[in-house]
Amino acid sequence: MRVGIGYDVHRLVEGRKLIIGGIEVPHDKGLLGHSDGDVILHAIADALLGAAALGDLGKHFPDTDEKLKDISSLMILKRVGEMVKEHKFKIISVDVTLVLQAPKIAPYVTEMRLNIAHVLGMQLDQVSVKATTAEGMGFVGTGEGAVAYSVASLHPLPQ
Repeated sequence: MRVGIGYDVHRLVEGRKLIIGGIEVPHDKGLLGHSDGDVILHAIADALLGAAALGDLGKHFPDTDEKLKDISSLMILKRVGEMVKEHKFKIISVDVTLVLQAPKIAPYVTEMRLNIAHVLGMQLDQVSVKATTAEGMGFVGTGEGAVAYSVASLHPLPQ
């Protein structure tokens, strides 16, 4: 088995939609990024790339590539899933924890899990999405940004 860890962080700003887990969550701020800034999907993609030893998200999707400007992170995650499969790995599970002071995402977790499972060709019970706050501490606690941590496990397929 192979295991990878992913991490992503984005600033919350006015004038952007808040896209998390591939869905728009109602909020007065959104995540700043070259793409849609979806920290959950970026962390999962990075964990998958790490488990397959394929580098990181910036290597494959640089923020200098204008073709990627405002791209849906679901498309990024889909491509990463394809890359992992092209390198003869089966995705066993993904787990992600979002750290965000507001808004609460509990009402959206099932839809997020469905999005991730669908894009990666997985079953719902192979995808975990959790969230917590920063208890008012640091840049996340003051509402300035969001962080996501992820773990992914892969199984090598016969060559």
